[in-house]
Amino acid sequence: MRQIANFFIRSSVATVSTGTVWLVSYFALSQPYLLASAYAVGGGAVAYYSVKGITNQKFLKQNQLSRKEYKYIKKNLQEASKKISRLRKSLLHVRSLSSIKQNLEIYRVVNKIYTIVKNEPKRFYLVEPFFYSHLDSLVEISEKYAFLASQPKKNAELSISLSETRRTISSLGETLEKDLYDVLAKDLDNLQFEIDVAKLTIDKTNNRT
Repeated sequence: MRQIANFFIRSSVATVSTGTVWLVSYFALSQPYLLASAYAVGGGAVAYYSVKGITNQKFLKQNQLSRKEYKYIKKNLQEASKKISRLRKSLLHVRSLSSIKQNLEIYRVVNKIYTIVKNEPKRFYLVEPFFYSHLDSLVEISEKYAFLASQPKKNAELSISLSETRRTISSLGETLEKDLYDVLAKDLDNLQFEIDVAKLTIDKTNNRT
């Protein structure tokens, strides 16, 4: 959402700048049509990238990140996006009724963590194991499970392997829930503080009456 809004702002400023530079160049400065157009395109480009630099700098300042840190986090987010796409395919590939609910919940948690960190990159440091280990393990095991579950004939050995893999996915699901808690811990603490303050205010009001 932030990226869409910023792109709209940059495009709007660039459009206005392009039109303004062309009008000034062509009418006020009496430049040839093609030269005025070239100036206009250049002015629009300068305006676009200037606004982009300002908005990016503001975003980094709000998140208390350096350009190097954000570049590193952004790279991890891009890699995570590809892994989440693979995870979605493998989870949705399994048609077992007993697995659908759990698979949807796991995907919801994974996507929630990714979205939170994408919107607030500094939170990446609260949930690094998710990006370095947990997501990788979940993708690999889910793809393995999808492959085994798609086999037309299942003997006893295959059934046992499926059960063990399903249990492992379930355990990883619990780990992901802890990751989500870690990335939301600050919000939960703030919420609890606000609740305590509200209770204290209510108690004082009741005592006065």
